[in-house]
Amino acid sequence: MRILTNSSHPFFISIIAALFAVVLWAGAPLLVDIASSVPPFQLTAIALISGAIVALPVSLRKRRNRGGHPSQAPVSLKWRLTIYGLLPALILGAIGGYLTGVGMAPTAEAALITYTWPVMFIVISQWLFHRRLPMPVLCGALIAFSGAAILLSPETGSVGHSQYLAGYALALMAGCCWALYSWICQAAPVAIAPMMPGLFLLAALGAAIADVLSGSPFGLPSGLALVAGVALGVGPYGLAMMAWDLALRTGPTALVGSLAYGVPVLAATFLVIAGVAAPDWRLPLAALLVVAGSVVATMKRSNDALKC
Repeated sequence: MRILTNSSHPFFISIIAALFAVVLWAGAPLLVDIASSVPPFQLTAIALISGAIVALPVSLRKRRNRGGHPSQAPVSLKWRLTIYGLLPALILGAIGGYLTGVGMAPTAEAALITYTWPVMFIVISQWLFHRRLPMPVLCGALIAFSGAAILLSPETGSVGHSQYLAGYALALMAGCCWALYSWICQAAPVAIAPMMPGLFLLAALGAAIADVLSGSPFGLPSGLALVAGVALGVGPYGLAMMAWDLALRTGPTALVGSLAYGVPVLAATFLVIAGVAAPDWRLPLAALLVVAGSVVATMKRSNDALKC
């Protein structure tokens, strides 16, 4: 039996980090449900500020390490406007839209619709980089979106789902924002991870302004709702994103990236176990279709990665 050498350590560290991020992301819908009493934009601001604080030490260390390499290529004005203007808006749209959507529609269904973002990212990157959509990408997109379509079909004997359409639309918008955010991170000429605290704080400012304009009562939530809001920022939007960055930098990007497609299945499982979602047959089927579609769409794409 061969003894593992030190050269194999980064591989296992990257897989462990990726699985850690996946578990934290899968727990996000449950935390959102616990904090459902908090207005969505207020919850968004709390989560973003918490995520920025958690990411700050890693960002400072990366900036110090980068200081030893002054030969960094200058960033054009167009990219500066994109990074500091569009990215915070996309973060706000992704998190704020998602949190608002799950407040207007069942948490499990809205979460799974948002989790179609990996396939959206693949479609966007293929089209913008290559100006064509290969057959696996098209098939994967159709399979994944069929999973979301199943969630929109009313149950037998139910009164319908028209009252949830606005929530579903916001969840889909959140997925589109995550997909575009991921593509910009991939295409940017500089690493986005060291800038994450600043981007999160800019998005938090936008969320605070939206919260004031929406007329929601001023003041911090209390009790378990506040704990869930802070945990949402520390976990899914803080530690998870840093662990994901570590996994993609040290491990095989194709394998690490494919692990993200387990998020909707785990999320649905957590919600059912916690009693938030009923064990409806559509939920596991939709989750499996989202995962299957994402896997099909990533075939023959070993050089691409879902990374920032």
